[in-house]
Amino acid sequence: MTLALATGIPLGVLAATSRGKLTDTLIRFIAVSGIALPVFWLALIVQLVFYGDLGWFPSGGRIGSGLTSPPTRTGLYLIDSLLARDPTAFLSSFHHIILPAAVLAFGRWATIVRMTRVSLLEVLNHDYVRTARAKGLSNSRVILRHALRNAMIPVTTMVGLQVGFLLSGTVLVEWVFSWPGVGDYAVRSIVALDFSPIVAVATLLSVIFVLVNSLVDVVYHILDPRITT
Repeated sequence: MTLALATGIPLGVLAATSRGKLTDTLIRFIAVSGIALPVFWLALIVQLVFYGDLGWFPSGGRIGSGLTSPPTRTGLYLIDSLLARDPTAFLSSFHHIILPAAVLAFGRWATIVRMTRVSLLEVLNHDYVRTARAKGLSNSRVILRHALRNAMIPVTTMVGLQVGFLLSGTVLVEWVFSWPGVGDYAVRSIVALDFSPIVAVATLLSVIFVLVNSLVDVVYHILDPRITT
């Protein structure tokens, strides 16, 4: 989600400010593709191309087969390898996480781009934006300081909902990339008809979803102090 937000919001702004131009058309085309492609199919194609054909990335797993996993402190190899001061394990775990993270981020990125573009275009037509421009403010200052903050309210709502889709997509992506995470655990439990882990995973993901959407309510107040409830 961090990857999707860091790239989706700037590109959504770029598309809105380049409305009708080639840049806007290309960004919207890629965004529509990201929404249309099923995450499991995209994971298989990415694995086929970047591992099978090009050999740039590993096919799956969390760390190279010839390396020992870092001492467990957080359970996250990237953090544990840094705490253990093991640069080899860090680079290997980072290399392994690129493809599954990119696949999961792509669908969320596409939605964020489209929502940011639509919301910003609507805000740019408001009177206060025209007033700011009439005062002689630069276009970048008008967009970043005045328009974008108000445009982010519907985007924030959508991001909270996208967390649910991200968590559901994790189940399939972890299975494709042989990633021993919660999603892979859920799939194996379903195949084995082990109902207790299935209930536990569903409960955990539901709690995360509720907490994230509660955080969205807090962000509302930060973006617009007039919102009190």
